[in-house]
Amino acid sequence: MSFNLESAAKHSAKYFLDYRYHKIQCTQANRILKNIEERFGKTNPQHIKLANSYARDVFGHQHFAPWLYVYTAISRTFKEGWIPDNFYGTTIVPAMKGWYGKISHLKPLTNALFDNESFPDIAYFVNGLFFATDYSPIPSHNIKSWLFKNDEKIVFKKDSSFQGTGIFFFSEKNFDLTKIKKLGNGVFQSFIAQHELFNEFSPNSVATLRITSVVDDTGTVSIRAGYLRLGRQSDTHIQSKSHIRIPINILNGAFSDEGYLINWLTTDKHPDTGVKFSGNIIPEFPCILSTVMDLHKKVPFARCIGWDVAIDTNGSVKLLEWNAKHNGIKFHEATQGPCFADLKWEKIKARRMTYLQV
Repeated sequence: MSFNLESAAKHSAKYFLDYRYHKIQCTQANRILKNIEERFGKTNPQHIKLANSYARDVFGHQHFAPWLYVYTAISRTFKEGWIPDNFYGTTIVPAMKGWYGKISHLKPLTNALFDNESFPDIAYFVNGLFFATDYSPIPSHNIKSWLFKNDEKIVFKKDSSFQGTGIFFFSEKNFDLTKIKKLGNGVFQSFIAQHELFNEFSPNSVATLRITSVVDDTGTVSIRAGYLRLGRQSDTHIQSKSHIRIPINILNGAFSDEGYLINWLTTDKHPDTGVKFSGNIIPEFPCILSTVMDLHKKVPFARCIGWDVAIDTNGSVKLLEWNAKHNGIKFHEATQGPCFADLKWEKIKARRMTYLQV
């Protein structure tokens, strides 16, 4: 009896979490769709009908339709092969990453996994101890001098930080050991002085390029999509609540003519500096792609990864973060997709839930 009660409780908890997840996703997608339609008019009803059918017939439920609406509204047509972001989260992420995707949240493991100088890591703080990048311990009374021996400014990123949260900047003057210990586990990184091209757009925050790579069923790594993230004038670093995203041509690194604000409406220039996006190319783009592909080969068990890359003043590639858990694909799919159609992800068994109508 106790076993049955426990099983029922777990099932109910999972049911509630799934319901809540899809509800949030649908609300977000419908809000974005409303913004787009207020600017450009209603989406073609025939395309909406195709999206509804595709959600039910291919993915198994109507609650996968709202992200297809968004993709359709931006593309002005319906395309088979799109992956709804909530299908990606509930089906692809657990099936093709599992626990192996979660290790990217543990930032002090980066050097153990990759052993690559592209990461600007200086030291780690884990469970009350400070470590160098070779994992030799650093006494607490020496950590300040260690961190600032080559850098005037450093960045500390907490484990599981995402969307621009959990990031802190320190100089030798304001470094506070007590505060660091209260923040918890994480990584210390050198502050990146970014390439002059990006200073033209947003001089106060380091621009990052999100590159998404996948491992197919043969074990081959490939690049699927990319976009540039720029901060606003008041930002010290890129934050999802304020950033501007510009799709990047993954064949040559060229900027799209238009970027997207947080409401998913478009602009052809940075709203603060007025610099136009068209005609620009990401510096060292072939090197970025080769670096990302080489790194993904070291963790092929996480089969879809989002890499956050910066380019410094010397043109060197710097890997700031890697996200192997739920690296969102909705912006890729809406602006560049279908990005994953040949992988047949839609054939992976989905959770057939019927309790949520949208």
